[in-house]
Amino acid sequence: MTTPRRGRPGYDLESLLQVAVRLFNERGYDGTSMEDLSRKLGITKSAIYHHVPSKEELLRLSVDRALDGLFAVAAETAELDGRAIDRLEHLVRGSVLVLADRLPFVTLLLRVRGNTKVERAALARRREFDLLVTDLVKQAEAEGDIRPDVDPAVTARLVFGMVNSLIEWYKPRRGSSATEVADAVCKVAFEGLRTPS
Repeated sequence: MTTPRRGRPGYDLESLLQVAVRLFNERGYDGTSMEDLSRKLGITKSAIYHHVPSKEELLRLSVDRALDGLFAVAAETAELDGRAIDRLEHLVRGSVLVLADRLPFVTLLLRVRGNTKVERAALARRREFDLLVTDLVKQAEAEGDIRPDVDPAVTARLVFGMVNSLIEWYKPRRGSSATEVADAVCKVAFEGLRTPS
């Protein structure tokens, strides 16, 4: 593991990343230049290049922060025993908590369109995650815990459409906690998906 290079006092890679992801979300990745970033930070472009080789690397680090969180929850879910519906609920709940914890990074991830190599790689990882969700839905349906009259891929998209919509309105430190939001999402999703007892 390499030690992150240190730059001007007050700006390490993490703080640079925080500012970059905020600008990418405000202006769009394509609409943000390294010059914009250097002005916002009050440092030269060469000081930024001391930490990262390119704007694309800032994008990669940002979307990977979101994806790595989601895949960590997916790996944790895969280790669980029990019914698929319960594992699916664990995955949904964990994904809401990742979204709340890494909100700017998840927001950026959900806005990438595949215009660059980094964006295409991020979209491929998102599709991989979507397939994991769809497989859990299929298993839960086969076990008789999810209604069979909705296509599993559609169910997965609808549930995660609800989760992903949080980027539009959820504000940490205002109103509901991330756990309360996760509880609400699971209640709405799973009481609507479960077959009647």
